[in-house]
Amino acid sequence: MESGIFGLAAFGFWMFIAAVSVGGIWDGVRKREAEHETLRRMIESGKTPDQDLVDKLLGHKKDPARDLKVAGLIVIFVAPGLALMGWVIGLAQPEALMPLFGVAGLVGFVGIGLLTAARFLQRATRDDSAENRNIFR
Repeated sequence: MESGIFGLAAFGFWMFIAAVSVGGIWDGVRKREAEHETLRRMIESGKTPDQDLVDKLLGHKKDPARDLKVAGLIVIFVAPGLALMGWVIGLAQPEALMPLFGVAGLVGFVGIGLLTAARFLQRATRDDSAENRNIFR
């Protein structure tokens, strides 16, 4: 009987994750439709939208390198928290200490990878924009 309850709890957890994911995607799609509808109505009414408004509504000013940096910093700071959690759990269950230190190390390396990817992306974007400036001169 006990395993059935744990199975239902696991199923409920994954259904919650699925619902949150689908809800986030649906919300993004609805916002995008509203942005396009705003532009369409402006054009139909004869108004010419300025470039700043178009960029803001269509999202041309997004900075993926910044997003990677934020994610990397968050993940980097999760790693010591996991190590601390491993140490605290290790006081009661010593065999849990090393696996949780391993998990903390893995999470730390993921954070370092995200920060490294942000740096490479930032450098590539800067090089591409410099190359485009040289083409048009």
